[in-house]
Amino acid sequence: MFNLFNKTKKKFKASCDLSGSMLDRESAYLLSTAQVISSKKFWDSKMTEPETMTYTEAHFKSGDQTATNIRNMIFKKYSAQDKVWVISDAHLHLFDIDESSAKELANKWWDSEGKETPNEVANSLSGLGDNEFENFKNYAVNEAGRRMVQL
Repeated sequence: MFNLFNKTKKKFKASCDLSGSMLDRESAYLLSTAQVISSKKFWDSKMTEPETMTYTEAHFKSGDQTATNIRNMIFKKYSAQDKVWVISDAHLHLFDIDESSAKELANKWWDSEGKETPNEVANSLSGLGDNEFENFKNYAVNEAGRRMVQL
């Protein structure tokens, strides 16, 4: 007999915080904000994407202050929230991390259907010294993508 009140539980879904692509449990990895913003490979990739390459070229070729300000806003977008970053296995190459640990954290997060943040990645920015944060910001804003620009 058909029961109108029998609700079936929806399957948990998540998307990659970097690309927006849908993830399944097997392709999900968990990173902290500190892990994301500390990666030079990530910033080199981000600042040379088609959407940001114009600003990167203007920053390096002519010292355009507006372009530099936009690069700073891009950094702020990624560093402003101390959160869990769910990323696809396709983006792992951008980060120097312990992949098995990131996978284990993602599995815990997935099991809670995204409701529980593992302590290992919570409040990661508070563990950075001011100098460390400024060094990451300096690289992202002033150096990332330099080798991709023909001067």
